[in-house]
Amino acid sequence: MRDRPNFLIVVADQLRADALGAFGNRLARTPHLDRLAAQGTAFTNTFAQHPVCAPSRASFLSGWYPHTAGHRSFGTPLRADEPNFLRAFRENGYHVTWVGDRGDAFGPGATELAAHEHGFTTKPTSGRWAEGGGPAAARRPELPGADDDVWGRLFYRGQVLDPDEIDFDEAAVRTAENRLAEPPEQPWVLFAPLVAPHCPFQAPEPWFSLHDRDAMPEPVSGTGPEPAYLQGIRDYYGTDRVTPEMWREVAATYHGMVSRLDHHVGRLLDAVRRAGALDDTVTVFFSDHGEYLGDFGVIEKWPSGLESCITRDPLIISGGGLPPVGTVDAMTELIDVFPTLLDIAGIDPGYQHFGRSLLPVLHDPASGHREYAFSEGGFLAEEEPKFERSPFPYDLKSALQHDRPAAVGKAVAVRDRHWTYVWRLYEPAELYDRAADPDEAHNLAGRPELAEVEARMSEALLRWFVETADSLPERVDPRMPGVDLPRPGESVRS
Repeated sequence: MRDRPNFLIVVADQLRADALGAFGNRLARTPHLDRLAAQGTAFTNTFAQHPVCAPSRASFLSGWYPHTAGHRSFGTPLRADEPNFLRAFRENGYHVTWVGDRGDAFGPGATELAAHEHGFTTKPTSGRWAEGGGPAAARRPELPGADDDVWGRLFYRGQVLDPDEIDFDEAAVRTAENRLAEPPEQPWVLFAPLVAPHCPFQAPEPWFSLHDRDAMPEPVSGTGPEPAYLQGIRDYYGTDRVTPEMWREVAATYHGMVSRLDHHVGRLLDAVRRAGALDDTVTVFFSDHGEYLGDFGVIEKWPSGLESCITRDPLIISGGGLPPVGTVDAMTELIDVFPTLLDIAGIDPGYQHFGRSLLPVLHDPASGHREYAFSEGGFLAEEEPKFERSPFPYDLKSALQHDRPAAVGKAVAVRDRHWTYVWRLYEPAELYDRAADPDEAHNLAGRPELAEVEARMSEALLRWFVETADSLPERVDPRMPGVDLPRPGESVRS
């Protein structure tokens, strides 16, 4: 491996960790990602810091938790005056290419400071990134009890009919292939944030029919007290109308989208190989968050939803001369990813952040990493006027948040290898035995015999908040600066 390797960084959107074969799914068809994990390291206890796209991306690109600088909504991306890890690569001699337009992480001016180029060389012909917008034509199956409203509230569209349709991911992969046909002088970073398997749930053939509908597992259901938003989503979306056959149809299509994503990763790796850079390139794969996929009778995600299906992440680091470790169950956070890459490249990011390099673990899996992993989300009830108001198909989700702001109240989860503790501002706490209940479906909070566990996890949360509440700026401003204003009785100079 070169002293300063290249980095291929692929970020999926709304991908559950348990949708990949390398993370235990026996029904998955993800050969490229499974091979990547087998040749490198799969971190099975990695957790996202936020359950929604934009805040999660702002967090892992900066190394700050969402609460550290207020990046906890779609309207609070990283600003140009704030640091981020891609910018650290660029400022330290790396050529940084951002494939496609994915502007929900950076505010105005930030992308220009972090990347040498971004966008498409091949443009999408469908979807919101295409000129004129509009979805690809799709066909839904005929199932008893299903109608357009039910499918729409499940964010389900079905089989994409035009095999030549170019959606965001196809355009992004073609763009990456074009860039790598004439790669920049090494070292380089190719950052490829893809959309799959984010809803709407749809796929062209052969991906649409790849997975047996009847083989799909039943969604997870829980016991014990649950957060109010779960029943709220079920009420507003009417998911009581959804039959088991519909849930299996959505799940099979989702898994087909994951298999297509795997195919795209294979194409990206082939492009790196054709560029003659495979031995000098570290490949990183992860997602910004997960997906309910029918678990607990709901779909998609929620701003204060902290269940493992939403926050557990499929992190893989592989290639470039790194040892093939296999699976590692050390507690890991997404904010650890970029500090690891900068450590491999020998770059000091130049500012305070809360990520921790995984490089020691990559060389010695028994070295340990974190004791706890943290996730957070939600809002104050009085912030309701600032909540988004969204059109279909997010209209009911938006309405629920405005109608019941306490249901999207601030919440935080702390996990160790055995337990998950969730503290909610407006609702009772939750406690899950991860060892016996990896789906975190059975709330054990309040049991006297577990009071010591709750107290320990609560204390860990308090310490974490104190340690990460803010960050002193790198630039020190002078105190008591002179103010160029007229004194009382003086005239204003023209």
